[in-house]
Amino acid sequence: MDPEPISIVVDAPQELVYDFLLDIANYPSFTDHFLVDWHLTRERSTGLGAGARFRIAFPLARFAWADLTFTAAERPRLIVAEGRMGKVNRVPLRVRFELRPGPEGTTRLTVAVGTEPRIPSDRLGEAVAGPWARRQLRKAVVRVRELLEEAARQGGLPPTVKRVTVADG
Repeated sequence: MDPEPISIVVDAPQELVYDFLLDIANYPSFTDHFLVDWHLTRERSTGLGAGARFRIAFPLARFAWADLTFTAAERPRLIVAEGRMGKVNRVPLRVRFELRPGPEGTTRLTVAVGTEPRIPSDRLGEAVAGPWARRQLRKAVVRVRELLEEAARQGGLPPTVKRVTVADG
């Protein structure tokens, strides 16, 4: 899937958006409609090296597990996560969040997700699941905006944010 960026304006400060997205434990709060069974890959859920493993809830997926790890972060404008997905984790996955300050304390959030299937069966699977995944990603970005705008109004994270933990943690 070529990275087709999704962009949205969030009525929240850039630092709040950045801090929220740099904590992978927050991701189930806006992706639980299509990414489920989250588990942290280490105790620390923030910053470089933090990561998680999860299952993609695509109805026909046989090899639905994926993982992401933060590999780059430039405060307060860029977060990059890389991982793998698919059968035996052979499909590289890359997620890029770009944040730009907007007028009156808003933030323009741009999200691009890309995969690189190399085997014909993986490319076919992506052709089938790609449109579904893009719709789910658009919905997730809108949910991020809703959560962060509510947080900005309350002066912190809303109490209803779902967070993933380490197994048995």
